Amino acid sequence: MIVRIRLFGQLREQAGADSVEATLADGATVADALRELAERPPLAALLLRLPVRMAVNREIATSETLLGAGDELALLPPLSGGGGPHVRVTSEPIIAARVTDLVRRPGAGAIVTFEGTVRDVEFLDYEAYREMAEQQIAKILSEAIARYGLEMAAAEHRVGKVGLGQPGVVVAVAAAHRTEAFAGAREVIDRIKAEAPIWKRELDGGQARWVPGEWVSS
Repeated sequence: MIVRIRLFGQLREQAGADSVEATLADGATVADALRELAERPPLAALLLRLPVRMAVNREIATSETLLGAGDELALLPPLSGGGGPHVRVTSEPIIAARVTDLVRRPGAGAIVTFEGTVRDVEFLDYEAYREMAEQQIAKILSEAIARYGLEMAAAEHRVGKVGLGQPGVVVAVAAAHRTEAFAGAREVIDRIKAEAPIWKRELDGGQARWVPGEWVSS
């Protein structure tokens, strides 16, 4: 069977291509694919010293994960800069351009920035379990980076009152290609809204109303 192996960062540069194909036996695992790849001179030495994470069909995988014909195996080197994704839950105004600048990387051919702004009401008043929210958002960003092979990702969320037309949340992601950048940004904002412990209350014309939500299964 044939498996497509996607390469990023140093791996892409060393191979001279952003993907290669490997012919493997039925029932092969990620470890089998890595062994086959390590026999190729351009990548052999680099794979010996570079710790990589693996994703199969955009889901985090281990060396024991089984592969099927036509699967996509992505090899993800450590993040540039080594500092991990940027997360901030803050009472200060969010500057979208600054969040975008945090994800710029030489290997990024596409950057997608999403601003979630206040509409229809005078204010939204955000409340958060800040420490837990930052931890959860960091997890969401890290998983999106691994799943889509992103170069970097960042997110900032407001607490307190945010006026009409102002951003309550900004997400920025960078990737080599636009498909992964759009998909990564969409997943990040959807998961932040569903999973981060942040609540909002609408304030309009002297009236206040908590915006209803629901728990989602993990």
